[in-house]
Amino acid sequence: MELTKRPRRLRDGDTIRRMCRETRLSPDSLVYPIFVDENLSGKRPIDSLPGQYHYGLDTVTEAVKECIDAGVRSCILFGIPSYKDAVGSSAWDPEGVIQKAIRIIKKAYPDFYVITDVCMCEYTDHGHCGALCGEKVDNDATLELVSKVALSHAEAGANMVAPSDMMDGRVAAIRKTLDECGYQNIPIMAYSAKYASAFYGPFRSAAGSAPSFGDRRGYQMDPHNRREAIKECALDVEEGADIIMVKPALSYLDIIRECSDRFDLPMAAYSVSGEYAMIKAAAKEGLVDEYRIMCESALSVFRAGADILITYYAKELAKAIQKGDIG
Repeated sequence: MELTKRPRRLRDGDTIRRMCRETRLSPDSLVYPIFVDENLSGKRPIDSLPGQYHYGLDTVTEAVKECIDAGVRSCILFGIPSYKDAVGSSAWDPEGVIQKAIRIIKKAYPDFYVITDVCMCEYTDHGHCGALCGEKVDNDATLELVSKVALSHAEAGANMVAPSDMMDGRVAAIRKTLDECGYQNIPIMAYSAKYASAFYGPFRSAAGSAPSFGDRRGYQMDPHNRREAIKECALDVEEGADIIMVKPALSYLDIIRECSDRFDLPMAAYSVSGEYAMIKAAAKEGLVDEYRIMCESALSVFRAGADILITYYAKELAKAIQKGDIG
């Protein structure tokens, strides 16, 4: 048969397939979530996230060393504090769990890049992401609180802050506070399009951050909406975000693609706890090849337009990239 165009020519062997790949991955693009428990000595397996751990302040550098050994150069920190109250005051305490963890990590590994989650849900006794007015989160009152949290993280030595509360105006409020206090060079990675997703369950168990009443649909986005994600990203860009994010990743690949195409900022995606736990559960039952599913899932996020991936598989993916199994 006389065929001029034969796409299979570029698939005939591993070398040519690698040469012609459209999507390239690097360990530098991976961010590993670390849970630090102020009440813990040592480390403890997280039941809802097989293979993940709570680390005490005395072992958090162990988690960082594992990242470095795997080729991962950055983490995002989540804290479980020793006390909670109605406004989450331990979140901005200079001697709070995250502030201590930052200083410990930076003393041991000064060049390791530390991003901090900026939110109130782990620190409030009601589990919502800000100060309450009745049974609703008071948006404007919360802006002052998350700004204090971000500043306290910068003062402790964080390289980047990542507000995840989904309050209107939070990026502008944090940027103003950081700039006024001399932290103009601390970037903000905004959880710009954060959906009110069912995929967060294992994380909420791990972080002790489930709301004690109601839900978060009053401030997180409706999964039905696409145009709203574009609006949220546009607002964060206007307010001074340096990186925008879509969360979760796999069920929102269309949103990652559209926002990545529209905005000239780095695009992050968070492959969340439910995505990770489902792969783990299916692999445990022998239903899927965990390694290949891990690689293919991550590849899909980057192919959709992400530049940065926050994932519980960061260490394993970094090794897979170095081996040439993905990348």
